[in-house]
Amino acid sequence: MRLLVLGGTEFAGRAVVEAALGRGWDVTVFHRGRHAPVAGVRSLHGDRTAPEGLAALAGTDTWDAVVDTWSAAPRAVRDTARLLRDRAQRYVYVSSCSVYAWPPAAGYTEDAALVEGAQAGAGQSDYARDKRGGELAATEAFGADRSLLVRSGLILGPYENIGRLPWWLNRAARGGPVLAPGPRELPLQFVDVRDLAEWVLGAVERELSGPYNLVGPSGHATMGGLLDACVQVTGGGAELRWTEPDVVLDAGIEPWTQLPVWVPPGSDLHAALHSSDVSRALAAGLRCRPVEETVADTWDWLRSVGGQAPQRPDRPVVGLDPEVEAKVLGAAGGVPGTTL
Repeated sequence: MRLLVLGGTEFAGRAVVEAALGRGWDVTVFHRGRHAPVAGVRSLHGDRTAPEGLAALAGTDTWDAVVDTWSAAPRAVRDTARLLRDRAQRYVYVSSCSVYAWPPAAGYTEDAALVEGAQAGAGQSDYARDKRGGELAATEAFGADRSLLVRSGLILGPYENIGRLPWWLNRAARGGPVLAPGPRELPLQFVDVRDLAEWVLGAVERELSGPYNLVGPSGHATMGGLLDACVQVTGGGAELRWTEPDVVLDAGIEPWTQLPVWVPPGSDLHAALHSSDVSRALAAGLRCRPVEETVADTWDWLRSVGGQAPQRPDRPVVGLDPEVEAKVLGAAGGVPGTTL
């Protein structure tokens, strides 16, 4: 198989490249040159936001599939897809579950209502409309039968450049009392970036099309399982102090950003981020590794880069200030090992 990855040097794109090389595929990456590509690929440089930025893709090269992870102005997807529609068999756009109209009902499927106002040729607006616009652009150029829309949820694993799991790992490694937002058995929904990559390549081989919610089953992991794994792999002597959701929220702590991954049970955020129906992806071959493996491999990678994960400039820095954490723990009197 001949694969073109737009980007391909960071997180999800990099995982797709590594998985494709592992299958013996011929891989080309088109990127801005800010990060070194994976060894073994053909590398083309260009900036999709600049005039003539797609010049390196002009020519007669053909591919079995294109994988695109773009998350800014949809017109970049439109222009690239139009350029490649006669030279590639399939366009895989890695989108997001954020494209669903807010608030999505718990257990929403691919048929749920979508955000309004998105356009294929639009400039950058907000994340949900940008991703939906990217879907429209891919489908407009390649048609519904040759475009695959991968609506990912929370993605974790090695090379993460958002900082969610790296923050928890570094916090556990620092040791001491840790504010653990409850309940301990709160179901989580995420996908290891490598499992996402393998599913994408399998979908290309099977010539799948249309939208798929691409994240692990809700409850495949819990908040307790995730944080227990962080404590175990770091060996930092961290002491999880499980704290009631109301105590966390009353302290003014922002779910998802200040305490990455966590959102309170029963909220619209939890329904949106941790309860989508993924039966279609599972039936199409999605396999999810245990949370312990994701955590351990991310910790190994994080140590290999000196403990400091790369940070995407277009995303906010995540994590909780130590002084705020200490204040809340002191006020709440969280008890180590408590199950909420």
